[in-house]
Amino acid sequence: MASHESSKKSIRKTVRQRAVNVCRIGRIRTFIKKVEKAISSKLDSAAIVSAFSIAQKEIMKGASKHIMHKNTASRIISRLSKKVKSALGEVK
Repeated sequence: MASHESSKKSIRKTVRQRAVNVCRIGRIRTFIKKVEKAISSKLDSAAIVSAFSIAQKEIMKGASKHIMHKNTASRIISRLSKKVKSALGEVK
């Protein structure tokens, strides 16, 4: 266990920040699932595109807050975009 005051404060800060980060990661995953659900349920193209747009903003927000690496965020967006494009091709 930490014995210095600064170490104790550091532990408190880490615990609080982890709770925030877990919440943010869960939010990102939720928006990714919403896009995939819109694609799988074959909703109209406007719903798919709007869900993807919102998810893209949330993913990039997570990358800017250092929740995930920016290349990871870009890879996730790229894969989602590929799924959206193929789904829009089927909808038309």
